[in-house]
Amino acid sequence: MTAPLLTMPTPRTAPLRGGPVLNWGVTAPGGIATDFVHALHTHTDQRVIAVASRSVDRAHEFARRHSIARVHEDYAALYDDEQVQIVYIAAPHSEHRRLALDAIAAGRHVLIEKPIAVSADEARDIAAAARAAGVFAMEAMWTRFLPQTDVMLHLHEDGVIGDPRLVIADLGFAADPRAGGRLFDPALGGGALLDLGVYPVWLSHLWLGAPTAITARGTLTASGVDQQSALVLDYASGAQALLSASIRVTSPGSASVSGSQGGLQVDPSFVFPGGFSAEHGDARGRFVDVSGLTHRDGMAWQAAAVAQHIDDGLRESPLHPLRTSIDVLATIDEARRQLAITA
Repeated sequence: MTAPLLTMPTPRTAPLRGGPVLNWGVTAPGGIATDFVHALHTHTDQRVIAVASRSVDRAHEFARRHSIARVHEDYAALYDDEQVQIVYIAAPHSEHRRLALDAIAAGRHVLIEKPIAVSADEARDIAAAARAAGVFAMEAMWTRFLPQTDVMLHLHEDGVIGDPRLVIADLGFAADPRAGGRLFDPALGGGALLDLGVYPVWLSHLWLGAPTAITARGTLTASGVDQQSALVLDYASGAQALLSASIRVTSPGSASVSGSQGGLQVDPSFVFPGGFSAEHGDARGRFVDVSGLTHRDGMAWQAAAVAQHIDDGLRESPLHPLRTSIDVLATIDEARRQLAITA
C-alpha cells in the first residue's frame, strides 16, 4: 500500500527580485565576498556599489571583476561613503568585532560573516553598539534564509514532527595544514568550530534552543586550533544534539531532526540550497528547491531578507536575531574551553 503523502508548504522567503533594494559596501574582498557579490548581482536586485581592502590593488581588481563603481583606499572611507547603506564584513573572524564596531559608529547597517565574532562577549559588544546606534546588525547565517529551512519550520508549526528530541548534524571540509592560512592560525580565529561548527551548532539552537549541558571532545592541530570535534548538547527536556565539525576530513554535511511525531532528513550538504524528506506517522513528503540556485548562490535569500527587514524599520532580524548569534557562540566558547583552545 502506498504511504500517504505530506503536503509541503510554500516557502515564505523574501522575494529575490521586486522588493526593497540596498546599496551595499564590501570589506575584505576575498573568496566569500566574491561569492556573496556574485549571488547578489546574479540573482537579486541588490547592488554592491563600493569596496575597500587593506590592498588597494586588490580592491580595484575586485571592483573590475564585479562592475563595482567605487573603490575606497581604506575601510574608514567606505564607512563614510554616504551612498553606502549597509556594509558586508567578510574579513577573517578575528577582525569582525573591530570592523563591525567601526561601521556601526559611522551609522552604517552591518551584515557580518559568520561567526559574528570569535566569542560571545565580542558578539555582545556588537549587539550593544548596534542597538545604541539604532542600526541594523545581523550575522550572515544564510542557511537560515533558505527555502528549505522555512518549509521545515512551517511543517513543525503544523505539528508534523511533534516535539523535537534529537538533532544530528555534521560539517567537515578537509584542509591541508601545510598550506597554512587563516584556518590554522589561532590569531585569525582558526579552527573547525568557529569556521564550520557554527553551522551545526546554529542548527541545534534553531530547533532546541540553548543547551543546559555541553560535552566536547576533539583534537588540535600543531598550531593549537581545533581540527576535529564532536559535541553532545543536552537539554532540560531530555532532548539532545549530536554535532561534529572538522577541517581534517570532508564529511557529508548531513542533518536530521527527529521528534515525537515525525522527522526531517535534510539532503547533504544541509548548509546549501536543496531539499529534504519528511515523515509523520505513515505519511511521507519531499521538498525540493526548484529555484535553480546552488551552493553559495543561496546567499541571495539572506540579502533579500535583510533589505526587507531594513525597509520594514527593523534593527534585528526576527528570523536570526542577535541573541541567537550570542547563544551559539556561548556554546562554542564552552566547547573550545573543553578542548583547551586558548587563542
